[in-house]
Amino acid sequence: MELAVLNTQGNETGRKVVLSDAVFGVEANDHAIYLDVKQYLADQRQGTHKSKQRNEVAGSTRKLKRQKGTGGARCGSIKSPLFPGGGRVFGPVPRDYSFKLNKKLKQLARRSALTYKAQAGAICVVEAPKFESPKTKAVVALAEALKVADKKVLLVLPEGDHNLQLSCRNIPSVKTILAQNVNTYEVMNASALVFVEGAENVLNVMLA
Repeated sequence: MELAVLNTQGNETGRKVVLSDAVFGVEANDHAIYLDVKQYLADQRQGTHKSKQRNEVAGSTRKLKRQKGTGGARCGSIKSPLFPGGGRVFGPVPRDYSFKLNKKLKQLARRSALTYKAQAGAICVVEAPKFESPKTKAVVALAEALKVADKKVLLVLPEGDHNLQLSCRNIPSVKTILAQNVNTYEVMNASALVFVEGAENVLNVMLA
C-alpha cells in the first residue's frame, strides 16, 4: 500500500511511502485486539483500593449483651459488619491487575489495529515539521491543513522531537507517540493516525 507524503500545508510533495502489507494489510483478529486493549487498561490500574475488615477497625471486642433471653439476635463484637462502623465483608484489598500476553499475540493485535485504520483511510503521512520553539498554534494549523482538526489524532513520530511534543501537549485531541511505542489501545482510540515521515519504516521493520 502506498501513501503520498504531504507537506505541512496539506499538499502532496510528490514523494510516496510504502506501508507493508505484512503490517497494514493482514487478516484482522478482533479477539487479539480485545485481549491487548484489556491488558493495556489493566496495566493502568494502580490496584491500591483497600477497605478495613473486622479485625482492622477500631472498637471493643467485648460481647454487647448476653447470649440468651433478650428476644433479639445474638450479638458479638461491635466490630461486626452488621453494625455501623464495623468492618466490611469481603472488601477490596490491594492487588495487581496485570496479566501476561504472548509477544506474537500482541504483535498480531497491533497489526490488526493498523490494518483497520489503513482500510478506513484513516492514515496520512506528513513530512517532518520544523519547530524552532514549542508552538501550539502551529500544530493546530497543521491539523487543519491535514483535515483532522475535528478528530482524535495520534501523531506517530519516528524519533523524539522535543519542540513538537511540547507543542501538542496542550491540545486534548492530539497525542504524540514514538513509533517504537505504538500500542493497540492508542491506535484504536484514535480517529486518525498521522505519521511523521519515517515512522512507517519503524513500524514496517518492528512488526513485520
